[in-house]
Order: sequence, then C-alpha cells, then structure tokens
Amino acid sequence: MPREPSASSLDLATRLAASAQICAVRSSRPLSPSLHEVWLETSDLAIAGVPGNDVMVLVGQHGDRGVRRRYSVRQTSPDTNSFALWITTHHDGVGADWARSAQPGDHVDVVGPRGKIVLDPLADWHLFIGDESGLSSFYRMAESIEPPGRAIFIVEIDNPDDALTTTLPEGVAPTGIFVNRDGRGPGDATGLLRGLAAFAFPPDDGAAYLFGEYATMNVLKIALLDRGLQDDAIALKAFWRAGRSNQEHGEPEKS
Repeated sequence: MPREPSASSLDLATRLAASAQICAVRSSRPLSPSLHEVWLETSDLAIAGVPGNDVMVLVGQHGDRGVRRRYSVRQTSPDTNSFALWITTHHDGVGADWARSAQPGDHVDVVGPRGKIVLDPLADWHLFIGDESGLSSFYRMAESIEPPGRAIFIVEIDNPDDALTTTLPEGVAPTGIFVNRDGRGPGDATGLLRGLAAFAFPPDDGAAYLFGEYATMNVLKIALLDRGLQDDAIALKAFWRAGRSNQEHGEPEKS
C-alpha cells in the first residue's frame, strides 16, 4: 500500500478498539439498478470481522473533516485477501458517488470491524427484514447459518432487478419475499408489513434482524413484538433515515 491511514482514521480506530488500514480497490461494478459492488484488497482480512459486521469507509471530505460511510461486508476472499461491499447507489450522496466512481487501483481509508449485531447461534430460524441496503449483511449472515436451519428474507426493492439472491449451505432452507416499493415514499412501512403478514412464524425459536430505514425498521419491530417475538430476539440497525443525510461518521440521526 502506498501510504498510511490518515491521522483521523488511526485516532478513530484507537477509540473504537478497531483497526485502520489503507485498502485498494480490486474491482467495482454495478450489480443492479440500485446496488453497486466494490471489492477491497486489505493487508489484514480481520478488518472485515464476522457476519453482521461492517466497516467505516472514508468516502470524502467536509472542510477539514473526513466524511465516512458504514457498509456491511458482503463476503470475504481469503485467497485474494479481499472483501466485498454492496452499496446502494439509487440516490445522490457522497457514498454512492464514491462507489460509482471507484476504480481498480484506487486507495481508501477503512476502519473496522464495526457492529454488534451477529447471528443468534441458538435460533432455529432467522428472519431478515429490510430494504436493498440490508441485503449485503443479510446474505453474509444467512450463509453462516449452521444446518439444519431456516432463513427467511422479506426485502423491499425499487426494481425487480434488485431482487438479488444467494446460495445457502445445504440443509438451510430459504424463503424469499421481495416486496416492490411500488412508488411508496421512503419511511413508509406498508409494503414490508404486508410481506411480514404473509409469513407464518414456525413453532420453534426464531430471531429477527431488521436492517434498513430508521422509521420503517422501528415500525417493523413493533409489529414483530405484536406477533409474539420477544424483544431480545429482535436486532435492529438503522442504516439510513428518510429525508436526512447520514452524519459524517456514517450513522443516521437518531433524533
């Protein structure tokens, strides 16, 4: 790598008990109308963490301050010492601009691993609910399920071509419900609530993972509680918030 991470990245990594690295773009390509894939080569693949973890990418500058975005790691490749990010690009934003313009050989500051939500090893079935921004984490987590098991995906998409799928381990049964947004505005939970209503909970123990828009995910959590799922079986992570840009550190505003 041609240089060391910025002082701000090194300081951030120290405060977060994470690591900071310069990663090189290995490849960059659109996957669908809403998702773009970037593979980053790293000096230490531990930065990608475990399924459910994300990394903080320095995607721009605001004055003398760096602007970071957090992206879930989609998968890793030990053979090439690299990891993939799936980034939503159907909107205007500094992160989407970075993903679209990334070229092989570019270098970027990355801090990771980040995130506290991981797969519940005691659950018999796993319910993943969200929008396109959650697919990356959903699929990496589901691919790590130990058989026998079950993975259920309820995902809202803008375009039929955004209905990307994956292959799960033998013995892990998949169920996929893709809900067309059909012109509903961001933050409208109607579509995902309909998708959830179409799913009957199995009788054994389950866990739910809600990754997507802030208001929508909070509505879905209430719906899951109303359906009888216990609070400690529901993990929620807001990736973005309708009508507001994420803050400079990559998180949506919480108030």
